[in-house]
Amino acid sequence: MSDDKSREEYLKSLEAMLNEIEDGVGEVDVKGNLLYINDAGCRFWGYSREEIIGTSYKLYTDQEGIKVIREAYNKVYQTGQPLMFIHDIVRKDGAKRTMEDLVSPVKNDNGEVVGFRSVQRDVTDRIEAEKRFASHRRHLEAIFGSVKDAIITVDREQRVIEINKSAEDICGIDIQDVGGKVFSECVELCEGACVAVLKQTLERQQPFSEFRIECGHQRRYQQLVSINSTPLLDYEGNFTGAVMVIRDITLLRDLQRELRERHKFQNIIGRSESMQDIYRLLEDLANLETTVLITGESGTGKELVARALHYSGQRSFKPFVTVNCSALAESLLESELFGHVRGAFTGAVKDKQGRFEAADGGTILLDEIGDISPLIQLKLLRVLQEKVFERVGESTPRKVDVRVIASTNRNLKEKVRKGEFREDLFYRLMVVEVALPPLRERLEDMPLLVDHFIHRFNEEFKKDVEGISRDVLNKFMDYSWPGNVRELEHALEHAFILCRGKVITLEHLPAAIRDFGVREKTKAPDRAAAKKSTSEQKIQEALNKAGGNKAKAARILGINRRTLYRKISKNQHEYEN
Repeated sequence: MSDDKSREEYLKSLEAMLNEIEDGVGEVDVKGNLLYINDAGCRFWGYSREEIIGTSYKLYTDQEGIKVIREAYNKVYQTGQPLMFIHDIVRKDGAKRTMEDLVSPVKNDNGEVVGFRSVQRDVTDRIEAEKRFASHRRHLEAIFGSVKDAIITVDREQRVIEINKSAEDICGIDIQDVGGKVFSECVELCEGACVAVLKQTLERQQPFSEFRIECGHQRRYQQLVSINSTPLLDYEGNFTGAVMVIRDITLLRDLQRELRERHKFQNIIGRSESMQDIYRLLEDLANLETTVLITGESGTGKELVARALHYSGQRSFKPFVTVNCSALAESLLESELFGHVRGAFTGAVKDKQGRFEAADGGTILLDEIGDISPLIQLKLLRVLQEKVFERVGESTPRKVDVRVIASTNRNLKEKVRKGEFREDLFYRLMVVEVALPPLRERLEDMPLLVDHFIHRFNEEFKKDVEGISRDVLNKFMDYSWPGNVRELEHALEHAFILCRGKVITLEHLPAAIRDFGVREKTKAPDRAAAKKSTSEQKIQEALNKAGGNKAKAARILGINRRTLYRKISKNQHEYEN
């Protein structure tokens, strides 16, 4: 009797413990009828123990749930192994819940399955959270994949965590083969300037915004990108890496070039139409290997143009070498250009590298090319044609990779006509001509140039000059500027030395500019009268040659017939008055 009582007390104690746990615990027979359920199970289904004991699982689920439960229990019955699965139930109040069910077989002494023991946990909230997270992740992945900007996330060691599809197009990276790799090892088709930005973010743990670089991408010509790099933090605010966004702004740059007037290209200043044309031409030439001839009067900025071509092109990190061809005698110029070996001539005590060799991979500017001798012309022709040269005193050809830019203030066509310059060399140099206008033909650039030099000289002389007076500007606009921009620069430097105030006035200018036009003004009426007389005389001479035929006379003068009629009528009217 006492043993039965003890057993009964043990079972009550065990049941009390089962009723205190949060998971539902139950037993069913092989037909699926419920034999036991604890308090948590009753709460899950919304039934009292009296209502649910003896019922089938079909009571608390829908058709889909019945199918899932039947398949799971059959599998446990057949294998004899526990199984965890997830299924939906329908509570007594009609509400649906999602359960995680661990089912184990109950066996008799003969090892036969006679029922099932089930431990259930309500995972509705967890499953909903997982669904929301999965949906949110899919949403983010869709955004991540559809963004046109390249997005790369890395850990603190610069190993790639995530990278989107656009990185393939912008950076040329195979996104299928970069996971876990160091980002700097993934960048192969460009100069890798973005890696430096990323390293700065990782080292300083600071963001970098709107950093613009030209990639030097082998497959995307002159690609310009804007880079934003930001530290990556976890949920607790700990630094874990960086995210870098690379935006291709090449098209935006090109549109800006078309839509706005540019006042500057490299160090060249000017907004006149002639300068805009030159800017566009320089952009087209920057990354080409074409030989360029820069022409223009002394002081127009030919060397500036040559430097702009070099430093805006793909050779910008290579040497830029200048040779003043008019400053050296023939023998010295040959040695300067091509180098010499020891003993080649008196004074050649050791081997010397020439300018062409020094410029290998970069650009050489042959300044004042019109002044070189026939011998140097011939040697230059060979370099341009074959890309080889020989040092003075040496017969071994040397290969060189140099872009040649030449400049001159001479009329090379006229020198060719006179036999002073080789015609074949002329056409080798004259592949593309950049003709720089004199300052007197682009006076609308004067205010810009003046502001540029005032800013420069303020820094150089540690002054605070605000500008030039109206009289000085008028004088500058009237002056002929035979020395062009260089003369303007020297004139303002002269004025800065003398000026002690905020504004440059006429007294600060060089005498040649300050006094220009004073005597000429008194002669202006005489020149106008002479010009009028000359015009009437030419018309009369043309009429005489044409036998009075006005149409023929207009053709002789190179003007429209109506223009000729108007000039004759005007002269007659002035004569009558």
